[in-house]
Amino acid sequence: MYAVIEQGGKQHRVAEGDRLNIELMDVAPDAKQIKLDKVLFVGDGAKSRIGSPYVEGAKVIASFQGTAEEAVVKGQKLYVTHFRRRKNSKCRIGHRQKYLEVTIDKIEA
Repeated sequence: MYAVIEQGGKQHRVAEGDRLNIELMDVAPDAKQIKLDKVLFVGDGAKSRIGSPYVEGAKVIASFQGTAEEAVVKGQKLYVTHFRRRKNSKCRIGHRQKYLEVTIDKIEA
């Protein structure tokens, strides 16, 4: 069984046991699991369900390794360069996105 979820403006195809980096979201410090309820599609062979836009009653339960603060990982560093053909008009700015690393425990449909 697999599902397509929407989180942080992106769509992810997940199955039970997958490790996934999702965009950072507000989570209680003592939380061990999160529920992702924006499920777009649930696939289970011939019993596939497509939502309009979301599948009713479907949710994906994900858990952290350790605490929520320990589950925060950093992505790769990206550099943005602004350049104009003038004297001293170059600018280089770096950005590093933070993600939340979760493991998919259960897909409820």
